[in-house]
Amino acid sequence: MDLLLGGVCKAGESKRLETGKWRSFRPVVDRNRCIKCGKCADLCPDSCMEIKEDGAEVNLYYCKGCLICMRECPVKAITKEVEEK
Repeated sequence: MDLLLGGVCKAGESKRLETGKWRSFRPVVDRNRCIKCGKCADLCPDSCMEIKEDGAEVNLYYCKGCLICMRECPVKAITKEVEEK
């Protein structure tokens, strides 16, 4: 219960809790549009975004689907799709 703060997981706990299982939506990166600015990686509350040579990459094992990365991408290179369970 120490992981919970008001019923919500604290930032950074995704690696321990496998929070990717909780998603309703998943972020999808269009690497042709990605300018590798790193804003998505900087703002991801659980460090699920990594900037690679060919653009941003999402670690869906830990991604909660909050879509902060999508909202903050300056070139709209990140979209969402419904998570299939």
